Amino acid sequence: MTTPDVLVIGAGEYVTGWTASGASRSDKRAGVALLSLLDLQRRGKIGKIRLCCRDGRRYPAIRTHIAESLSRYAGLRPSDIETSPGDDEVDEQSWESALEALRPGDAAIVAVPDHLHAQITIRAARLGIHAFVLKPLVQTLEENFAICDAARNVLVLTDMHKRLDPIYADARDRARRLGDFGYYASYMSQPRRQLETFSAWAGVHSDISYYLNAHHVDWHVWTMEGRGRPLRVTASKATGVGEALLGRSLEDTITLLVDWANIPSGAQGTAVYAASWVAPPSDVHSQQRFFGLWSDGEIRVDQAHRGYSVATLADGYSSPNPLFMRYSSSDGGFDGQESYGYRSIAEFIEAVARARACGSVEAIPSTLPPPERQLQTTAILEAGRRSLDLQSTVSIEYDAKDQFRPIGFGVLDRKRALDS
Repeated sequence: MTTPDVLVIGAGEYVTGWTASGASRSDKRAGVALLSLLDLQRRGKIGKIRLCCRDGRRYPAIRTHIAESLSRYAGLRPSDIETSPGDDEVDEQSWESALEALRPGDAAIVAVPDHLHAQITIRAARLGIHAFVLKPLVQTLEENFAICDAARNVLVLTDMHKRLDPIYADARDRARRLGDFGYYASYMSQPRRQLETFSAWAGVHSDISYYLNAHHVDWHVWTMEGRGRPLRVTASKATGVGEALLGRSLEDTITLLVDWANIPSGAQGTAVYAASWVAPPSDVHSQQRFFGLWSDGEIRVDQAHRGYSVATLADGYSSPNPLFMRYSSSDGGFDGQESYGYRSIAEFIEAVARARACGSVEAIPSTLPPPERQLQTTAILEAGRRSLDLQSTVSIEYDAKDQFRPIGFGVLDRKRALDS
C-alpha cells in the first residue's frame, strides 16, 4: 500500500520556525512539525508533503528560512514541499482546495488558530482525510461533539504531546495508584515576546488558557480518566501587560479554579490551573510545573529544569529541553526521533498507516486522545472562558447515562457555587 501524503495547514512557528516578525526567537527556531515530517518522509513513512497557509507572499522567506535552518541535516528534501496558495496570493480559504486535492486515507495536520480547528477538521473528516489537530482540539463542547459525529470513519487525534513527555507519563501512572485526588496546582508560561508571534489572534480569537492551560488540564483529565469528573469552574484573570503591547484588551494570565468529584467515592478535590504569556525572559522558553496531592501521596514536577544547563556567547544561559525536541545531528543526520514533539507526530502517522492497512479506525490504540476523550478537557476550557465573560462560576452538566460525559453548562453565582 502507498504511503499517505500529508498536508500541513498553517505555516507558523510550530510548523516552520518562521513568524510574522521573522525567524522565531523561541526554542522552536527550526520548527517542529515540518522537520518531523521531513524526517518521516526520509524514513519512507509518508509520501508528499504539502504546505498550505492563508498568505502565500510569506513563502519565499519561509523557504529561505527552512533551507538555512535544516541545511545541516542530510537526507531531507525541503525543496520538494508543495505549497499553496501561490507566492503572490492571499486566500483565507486556501485550506479547502488543499484538502480536496488529497485522497481519502491521506493525512492533514491542523496548525492554525484555535477558532478555525473545528471547521477544517470536520471538512477533512468528511473528505476521508485523517486529521492531527494541535492543542486544543476545539474551543467549545458543541464543536467537540460535531467532530465526534464527523470522524466516525477517520482518525482525528489531538497533539497533547505532554502525554508523551516521559516525566509526565510516569507521573500519571504513579498518580493513578495514589487513591482519591485531593489537590492539584499547575503553572505554565511563555515569555511576553510570544505575543508578537501571536498578535494576529491573541485576545481576539483565543486566549492563554486555551493555548497553555490546555496541557495541564489535559494531563489532569487523562490522569482522572474513568475515576473523576470536573464539576464547576471559576476563572480569574490578570491584565495590563498584553494590552500595552498589542493595544487591545486581553488577559495576561488566566487561572482556573476547578472543583472535581472522585468516582465512586464522591470525595471532592480542587484543581488550580494557571497559564501566562507575559513572563519575563528567563533560562527557559516555557515554565511547566505542577504539584499534586492524593489521599496516599503527592507528586511534584518541575519540567522546565532538568538539571541540564548550557551557556554560550551567542545565546547566554539556558536550560534546554531536548526531551521535547532534540535538534542535534550526528553524522549529518537528524537525531530527534525519540523526543516527544517528534513522537506525537510520528504516532499519528503510524496510526494512519494502521488504519489504511486494516481499512478501519476501530480499536487502533494511540496515546494521543481522539475527540471523545477530549470532552472533559474541552468542557473545562470552555467553562473557564464562560466564567471570565460572565464573571460567575460555571457548572458542568453531564449525560444522565454517562457520568463522565459532559454535555453542557449552567451558571452559578459564587455563593451558590460554594453552597452546592
